[in-house]
Amino acid sequence: MVDKEVESTTLADPELLGKIDQLFACNIGEYIDLPQLVVVGDQSSGKSSVLEGLTKLSFPRNSGLCTRFATQIIFQRKVNFVGREISASIIPAPGLDANEEQKLRDWNATGLQTLSVEGFAQMMREVHKLLNLCDLHVIGTFGKPTFSNSVLRLEICGPREDHLSVIDVPGIFKNTVHGVTTKDDIVLVRDMVYNYMKNPRSVMLTVVPANVDIATQEIIEIAREIDPKGERTLPIMTKIDLVDQGTQNKVIDMIEDQNTSDQLGWVVVRNLGQQELEDGNVDRDVLEEKWHQTPPWNRVRAENFGINALRKRLQEVHTSHVRRTFPSVRSETTKKLDAARKALQSLGTERQTPEQQRMALLDIVSSFQKITQLALAANYSLDDIFDADQDVRLATLVSSRNVEFSDHVSTWGHEFAFTDGSQIEEIPAPELSEGLEESAEPSLKSTEELQPAKQHGVSFISSRRIQEDEEVQEILHNAVNLPQAKNGISIWMDTVYRESRGFEIGTFNHTLLSALMKKQSAKWSTLAQGYISDVIAMVHRFIKKVLLAACGNMRRSTNILTSLWDELTGKYRQAISHVDFLLKVERGGTPMTLNHYLNDSLQKCRQKRFKEALARKSLENCSHGEVIRVSDLSYCDNMSNAEHTVQDLHDILQAYYKVARKRFVDNVCMQGADHFLVTGTEAPMNLFSPSWVNSLSDEFLEQIAGEEGNTKRRRLQLQKEITDLEAGRKILLS
Repeated sequence: MVDKEVESTTLADPELLGKIDQLFACNIGEYIDLPQLVVVGDQSSGKSSVLEGLTKLSFPRNSGLCTRFATQIIFQRKVNFVGREISASIIPAPGLDANEEQKLRDWNATGLQTLSVEGFAQMMREVHKLLNLCDLHVIGTFGKPTFSNSVLRLEICGPREDHLSVIDVPGIFKNTVHGVTTKDDIVLVRDMVYNYMKNPRSVMLTVVPANVDIATQEIIEIAREIDPKGERTLPIMTKIDLVDQGTQNKVIDMIEDQNTSDQLGWVVVRNLGQQELEDGNVDRDVLEEKWHQTPPWNRVRAENFGINALRKRLQEVHTSHVRRTFPSVRSETTKKLDAARKALQSLGTERQTPEQQRMALLDIVSSFQKITQLALAANYSLDDIFDADQDVRLATLVSSRNVEFSDHVSTWGHEFAFTDGSQIEEIPAPELSEGLEESAEPSLKSTEELQPAKQHGVSFISSRRIQEDEEVQEILHNAVNLPQAKNGISIWMDTVYRESRGFEIGTFNHTLLSALMKKQSAKWSTLAQGYISDVIAMVHRFIKKVLLAACGNMRRSTNILTSLWDELTGKYRQAISHVDFLLKVERGGTPMTLNHYLNDSLQKCRQKRFKEALARKSLENCSHGEVIRVSDLSYCDNMSNAEHTVQDLHDILQAYYKVARKRFVDNVCMQGADHFLVTGTEAPMNLFSPSWVNSLSDEFLEQIAGEEGNTKRRRLQLQKEITDLEAGRKILLS
C-alpha cells in the first residue's frame, strides 16, 4: 500500500506550482492570464464551508465580514516546518495611486501558527479597514465602498500541506439589502466574478447547493456561456443533507451522467450544518465518510465524494492545467515585457527634473537644427522627412518663389507698358482754352478711358501664391489681383508733364522723374508684400513641421512654438518692415544709380529709334544692302518741344526703371527674405537654439518640456509593469 503522504506528493509538481504562486505575488496576473483555480458561486451556496474544508481554517461567519474581495489561498509543503504556519498579505488592485498601493503592499501578518475564529475575524476587520471598506454594523460608514478589487493572499505552509492554490471571490447576488448593498454592487461583483471566470487559464470551481434547481443557478449559466464544452469547469455540489429523500436519486443520476462525459465531472461534499458548527466537536471527515456510506449516496464513486476527494481532484486538475499552459505563460510574459519596453521608449526621455527637461529640449534643438541645415543646403537625401513632406524643402520653395517674384515684377510690375523705342506714341495736341478746368479736361478724359489690356485671355495675377496658417494670417498681407500693364504711356506721361512743367527750356523738372517712377512702380508694393508674406508662410510652416518632427509630440512642439511666438512674429514683422523700407527708398526716394547699365540702355533706346527713322529713308532695290544718303544722316522728325521732352522722359524712365527693378528684386530677395527669414543671422529658425534653452527658468522649463499628467501616469504605469514583468520572467526562467 502506498503511503498517503507520498501519494499526495506525486500528484503535484511543487516547483511548477510554486512559480505560478510567485507570479501571483509579484502581480503578473494584472498583465497576463495565469492558470488558477477560482471558487465561484451564488451567495449562500456553501463556498465558505468548502474553503473551510480545504484550508482547515474557520472562516468568519459574521455578515459584516463576508467575502467582499478576492482571497487567494496558497498551500505549500515545507518539510522543514514543525507545524503549520500562516501568513497574510495584500495584492493591491490595479489603478491605485502609488501611496495607497505601497500602504497595502507594506501590510502583512506572518508567523501565525493557527487562526482561530476570532483571530481570523480580527485580521479580516483589519483588512477591511486597510481597503477602506464600509463597516456594515456601523452607521455612517456606508458612503465607503462595499467591495474591493484588491486581493487578500493567505499562504499556508507545513510538512503535510498539499501543493495547491485557489482563489475565492465574492458570491454573486441578485437582490440588494437596504443599507448594505446597492445595484451598483450587484454589477461590480458580477463583473469581478466574470473577469476571473473568463480567464482562459482559469479552472472554475462552480459551487451550487443541491437543495435548489441547478438550472436556475446564475453561476452555472455564466460558466456555460464562457466554457460551453465544460473543459475547465469543475462543478461542486453542497448541502446534500438538505435534499428531499424523493429527489436524492435524481441528483445522483445527474452527477453520474455528467461524470461519464469528457467534462471534469461533479464532486459532492457534505458541509457541516449550523448545529454541528455550534457543537464544535464534530469531525468533518468522519461525518462525511459516514454520510457517503449511507444509501443512496453510496452510489457516488469515492473519487467524486468528499472534501478529501475534492482536494485530490483539484491537485490533479491544477497541476495538469499549469503544465499545459506554462509555456504559453512564459511566451506571453516575454511578449508583454517587450511591448511595455517599446511603449516606454515611445514616450521619449523622462522629463521629471529640470535637468532632464533641459537635456530633452537640447536634444530637440539638435534635431531641429540638423534638419534645418539639410533643408537650407537642399541636401534632401539624408533625412526621410524631405520625402514625406514637400513643405520642408525650404531652399527649393524659396528659390522657386524668388524666380516667380522676379518674373512677376518684370511682367506685371509696371503700371503702363513701355513702347519698343522705335517710335513714341502719338500724343494728341491739347486744345487751347482760357480756363484751367477746360484745358485739363481732355487729359483727364484720356486717362479715364485707359482700360487694362488682355493677353492670352489672362487679365489679372494674384500677389500671393501660398495659403498661410491662421496663426500668422493677421500679420501678413492679403492676396490682391493685379491687372496687366495698360497701354497709353505717352498719353499719361504727356499729361503728367503738362501738369507739372515749369519754366524749363528743352528739359524737364528733376522731380518729374520721381513722380513718374512712383506711379509706374505702384504695383511693386503689392507684389513685394505678397512675396514676403509667402516666404513668411513657407518659413512658419517649415518651423512648425520640423519642430513637430524633432519633438515627436504635438503638445511639446506647440508649447515651444507658443513660448517663441512673440519673438517669431517679431522676426516676421521685421522682414515686412524691411521690405516696406526698400519700397520707400525705391519709390519715394531720389532716383539714383551708379550702374552703367542705365546709360547703356538709354543709348541703345535712342540708337534704335534713330536707326528705325533712318531705315525708312534707305534706298530701295540697292545691291549693296541698306544704303542711305549722307544728307539723310541729319534727318530728324519734326516734334514740338513738349513731344521731344516726353520722348526723352520715356527713354530715361524706361532705362532707369529696368535698373531700379533689378536692384529692387535683388534687395527684396536677399535682404527681406534671405537675411531676415531664411539663412541670415536674423532668420527666425535661429531663435530655437541651445542658448535659448539654457536661458529658461525651471518653472518655464516645466511648462514647455514637462510631461503631461497622463504621460507621467503612463510612464509610472509602464515602469511598474516592466518591473513586475521582469521579476516574473526571472521566476519563469529560474
